[in-house]
Amino acid sequence: MTDEPYEFATWTSFIPESEIRRLLKYNVPYYFGGGKPGALPIETLAQILIDLGNEQLAEIKKGNPERPIDDWNYGATPGKAFLRKTLAERLMDKDGITLDSEHPEEDIMITTGSQQALYAIIDTCIDKDDVILTTSPAYLGFLMPAVKLGARVITVPTDLQGAIPEYFEEAIKVCKRELGKKPEMLYVVPDSDNPKGTTMPKKRREALFNIAMEHKTMIVEDGAYREIQFKGQQEPPIKAFDTENKYVAYLRTSSKEAAVVRIGYSVFPPRVREHVNTDKGYLDLASPTIVQRMLDIYYRKYIDQVLPKSLETYRKRAEVMGKAIDETFPPGHRTDPTGGFFIWWESDDKDFDAREFLEQMALPNDIIYVPGVAFYPLMGLSYLPDRKQLVPVERALNTMRISYSYSTTEIIDKGIRKLGGLLKKALT
Repeated sequence: MTDEPYEFATWTSFIPESEIRRLLKYNVPYYFGGGKPGALPIETLAQILIDLGNEQLAEIKKGNPERPIDDWNYGATPGKAFLRKTLAERLMDKDGITLDSEHPEEDIMITTGSQQALYAIIDTCIDKDDVILTTSPAYLGFLMPAVKLGARVITVPTDLQGAIPEYFEEAIKVCKRELGKKPEMLYVVPDSDNPKGTTMPKKRREALFNIAMEHKTMIVEDGAYREIQFKGQQEPPIKAFDTENKYVAYLRTSSKEAAVVRIGYSVFPPRVREHVNTDKGYLDLASPTIVQRMLDIYYRKYIDQVLPKSLETYRKRAEVMGKAIDETFPPGHRTDPTGGFFIWWESDDKDFDAREFLEQMALPNDIIYVPGVAFYPLMGLSYLPDRKQLVPVERALNTMRISYSYSTTEIIDKGIRKLGGLLKKALT
């Protein structure tokens, strides 16, 4: 019994605040927590804003306020046609994605960040106890909404090349046998995934698509780090194999490749897009028009000029972090990302608790990372390939996600070496 005059929804009693959101409250010198982009093209973005403002002032001076008023007004729920057209052309030309031949922009939907698209597609396609298969570990921004909205999440093991298609196929068959239903959705991040930083090779991407097609299950492909690739050959998105636009919902965001202005863009199968659009209308009515205008200019004129500089910065930061980990951390193993924002480290000591260490040792020494346990569902099941069965969800407590995206190479080197010293002291 409480003194509150009202009650809250059931989910508020078991869904905690995001670990990443929680850690953002700390202002520490050695910040390796949330994936905050730290190599933004701010001069270009500032110039775009100046040019936009001058253009609007000129229109107003000429007695034509209609365009400026439209830029600061409500827009269509699926987004403004000019930005959707620009992004459609880029997805077709750069990523080989098949869109409507006459009006490709109709296949693109704008959301308020790709996080909104993630939430809306679960809300649209999943009923209570429907099954979702995803990687172990997986992006917590997908896991939490999935659990909140009643999905039964089943995690599937990964390796240093990301999702393993054979395990997904085995898990689908086990779900049918043990749960009496097939998964409604497979969620993967093929390019430099969050949290591990691994990238799926082309062969695996095509195999996973064929599995989804065979079992008539939708893939939600999160391409958040698609443009943030700084080492090696870029593989085609899974969506490129979906030439009939039936089985893959492809989600992208401007947050990493432009700035955190909360604009996502997605390609959904037509019926999925229709229902997600309805859901979005209830969530926010429409995404801001003025931001869409700014991004349209960025994607048409600037991205390919300024993004390489950002990628080189991220490459150097990743290399410095990897070297410092290798030279100072106690026995364990890490990923070696070809892009994205993160390195995943796992201690050889299975009894090591990275969350407890964060609170007791790292934070008091001005260091933040995200404990790996945050990237496993609060409840659900794990598929064990060696036993071909489902068990209560397994979480690796001896893991951490360390972000190199925000801090300078000097801060990374000093902070990671300090963290390594603390870890050695605690684990030896």
